[in-house]
Amino acid sequence: MGQPESVLILGGTGQAGRDTAALLRRWHPELPLTVAGRDMERAQRVADGLGAATATTIDLRRGDLGLLPESRHSAVVAALWDDHLHGLRYAQRHGLPYLSISSGLADIAPEVVAGAQRANAAPILVASHYCAGTVALATLHQARRFDRIDTIRISAVLDELDTGGPAGVADLQRWSTATTAGLVRRDGVFTWVSDPDAQADVRSADGTGLPGRSIAVLDVPSLALATDAPNVRFDFAVGESAGRRRGEPASLEVRIDLEGADREGTPISTSRYLVHPAGQRPLTATGIALGVERLLGLRGEAVTPGIHTPEALLDPAYAVERMTETGAVFIDPPVGN
Repeated sequence: MGQPESVLILGGTGQAGRDTAALLRRWHPELPLTVAGRDMERAQRVADGLGAATATTIDLRRGDLGLLPESRHSAVVAALWDDHLHGLRYAQRHGLPYLSISSGLADIAPEVVAGAQRANAAPILVASHYCAGTVALATLHQARRFDRIDTIRISAVLDELDTGGPAGVADLQRWSTATTAGLVRRDGVFTWVSDPDAQADVRSADGTGLPGRSIAVLDVPSLALATDAPNVRFDFAVGESAGRRRGEPASLEVRIDLEGADREGTPISTSRYLVHPAGQRPLTATGIALGVERLLGLRGEAVTPGIHTPEALLDPAYAVERMTETGAVFIDPPVGN
């Protein structure tokens, strides 16, 4: 295919945006990037560090995002909360692929409705999963040896010092305000759970228990519908990570427990931790970059207009390969845990 126009990264000066741009530059050195933020000086510093990138300011309160009429882009990435949906509408008006990561399960309805109303306008990748879909993709990769999956349980530990910048903290606060209930799939039925059923003991990678709870996250319906597993739950805890307890930087730890049967019908189960010693940022950026790469047709066929999710577009094995390149590892749980 020919050289695309520039990828417009809204929030390109934030943690997720900067890391995504760096990955895209590493994977595709000639891909033009536009770092968009509210502060031109910060945006220019990020762009200068990337090379083959431009900087611009944006105003998310405006339908045209404050961009010049002659601006040309190949995709729009919302690496921040697109609260007015002006980034999405801009992408639809110009027929550009759009990716978002901050909507969360409780906030995706406007995106879905916008996509349904203009179904032929552009592809929309709803990637507001945990770590932009990488955990769901890692789970599907672990599930490859199963013929039937009965139960999926994800248990994630987010270090309290690794909640991200101001945008990340605001996202967590908004999601917790939207609902205190968790969403699970139980015996094939999507069910809202509240205390005490929502409470959970979440085990860190070194076996330390942390108080957690079931959360309403897109990973639950994505994994349930991708695998037909009748029981799916995602528990989440914020606290000191195993990495920080060792005196190292805050780490990200996600336990993936699967139960089911192999092709002979023999019951099997697996338990693995997905760990990143540098925290959540590398995996989130990897999820966004994978989505951009796919939306632009830089890997795989061109994506058709409509609503998409990460597991519907991305190959789990390839995603895991990219995750491990950034330093992610898969480890067994401690003995007895």
